[in-house]
Amino acid sequence: MAQTPLHATHEKLGATFTDFGGWEMPLKYGNELDEHRAVRNSVGIFDLSHMGEINVQGPDAGAFLDYALISTMSTLKDGKAKYSMIVNADGGIIDDLITYKFSDNHFMVVPNAANTPAVWEAFQARAEGFDVQLSNNTDQFGLVAVQGPGSLEVIKGQLEHDPTDLPYYSGAWNTLRANGEEVEVFVARTGYTGEDGFELFCVSEDAQKVWDAVIDHGTPCGLASRDSLRLEASMPLYGHELSTEITPVEAGMGRAFAKKEADFVGKDALTGREPSVVIAGLTSEQRRAAREGAEIFLPGTEDKIGVVTSGQPSPTLGHPVALAHVQPEHAEIGTDVEIDIRGKRYPFTISATPFYKRKDA
Repeated sequence: MAQTPLHATHEKLGATFTDFGGWEMPLKYGNELDEHRAVRNSVGIFDLSHMGEINVQGPDAGAFLDYALISTMSTLKDGKAKYSMIVNADGGIIDDLITYKFSDNHFMVVPNAANTPAVWEAFQARAEGFDVQLSNNTDQFGLVAVQGPGSLEVIKGQLEHDPTDLPYYSGAWNTLRANGEEVEVFVARTGYTGEDGFELFCVSEDAQKVWDAVIDHGTPCGLASRDSLRLEASMPLYGHELSTEITPVEAGMGRAFAKKEADFVGKDALTGREPSVVIAGLTSEQRRAAREGAEIFLPGTEDKIGVVTSGQPSPTLGHPVALAHVQPEHAEIGTDVEIDIRGKRYPFTISATPFYKRKDA
């Protein structure tokens, strides 16, 4: 398995590791519930150096991304970021990803770790006819995320330029002071936890310096808490809510291309398509959590209407939450359903999402 530049540090911290998309990543350092609560109440620090970084440069950089992704990227303002998806010709989702615009001629695309090879392959195949240069810089970058209500105060004291006024889904180059040294970082106000937070991109050689600059001000957090945090915030996870088996229409991303004029891969398959399922939220007042793969039924019947894609008890809310693929006609908020959990039916309700939303959002 691949390892991030911070692997030895995680070992020293006593991390439990797991295979995640071919990377040996920290699952937790101690108690994942404590890590979850640290992000909700103060600050959590994550090593995300497994994420991909693909540079797209050249006169046709914007036009290329307009063609390669379902969203329009060429009209992004400098310094802004956009969440989007890349699909195959049939509309199936290859990955969901974030694109940052540095200038008209320079973008950085951040795919999920396990999907970086597939996105890279698709980009190379779609670049024909565009004046564009692509580079897969995944192995050259480190990424440290500082997440939680105290994240601004943590990084503000470490940076040369105050990031207070940096808007959500924006980024800017900055200089981080790390033990008397200056480190160039790209500071993005993005994250995957439902809290305010920042992601600090740097060259791999500087990852340890960036980690050391912030770790004493927060709790190290692994993938277990990252998963429970994103689920409370109802953020989809590739391989669970998203896959090549569904399209952006099912994933609620039809608005991304509804008014898009430029041609893009998958356009014919997506245009005019009605969703076969929708991603719905589920909650319950009882304590038993529904896990991935659990089947959903109309109460008292054998009418299967969906399947759970992610589910667990919510540490913040104190009751089970789940995301699921549900037939659209049964996905109205307030609909009562039953979920089969190890052979026994339990009552759940289709609920509004996100389950958790921070107060200042």
